[in-house]
Amino acid sequence: MAKARATNLRSGAGDKLARDRVADAALKLAAKTAWYDVSMRGLARELGVGLDELAGRYPDPDAVADAVFARARDAMLGRRPPGFARLGPRQRVERAMLGWFDALGPHRRAAVGMLAAKLHPGHAHHWGPLPFHLSRLIWWLREAALLDASGPRRQAEEIALSAIFLAVLAAWTLGGGDAEARARTLLAQLLDNSERVLGWKRD
Repeated sequence: MAKARATNLRSGAGDKLARDRVADAALKLAAKTAWYDVSMRGLARELGVGLDELAGRYPDPDAVADAVFARARDAMLGRRPPGFARLGPRQRVERAMLGWFDALGPHRRAAVGMLAAKLHPGHAHHWGPLPFHLSRLIWWLREAALLDASGPRRQAEEIALSAIFLAVLAAWTLGGGDAEARARTLLAQLLDNSERVLGWKRD
């Protein structure tokens, strides 16, 4: 029952401004133009709501982008293939992180535009929350990958996973037509290099 209620909150049974509906509408518009050119007026029309209603829940395009990235996080958390718990930490981390990237893969151009907008020089007010967003994402990544380390080892995992995620995100964002393949290869390499240092692989 609780799971059904959570799903309804995201997909919005009867709620035109539910997260998934807003994310779908935003991505539909972004497929036709650059994300930076998607207007809140156009999004309101697509959703069939007034600007005042939209502003009450999503005060700017950055909040809409956050809804898209939150859905990618949920895809990462929901990705549990059979036998997942029996995999080693390195494999669990790889599959969990790929869950985030795979969820955004079909909308990579729009997602890259959203990230660029967050880093735009004129949007300095968006920069401050970024480290906190990254920290929370890595926290949930560790949960998704069933990592239970504590103390200094946990801190080392958080630092390493943050660095790995940012490196893979850069490859995924800045690459050309083969960006997704390059990002997967880089992720595998970085995890291989970190496996023993983080204590996931024993001699």
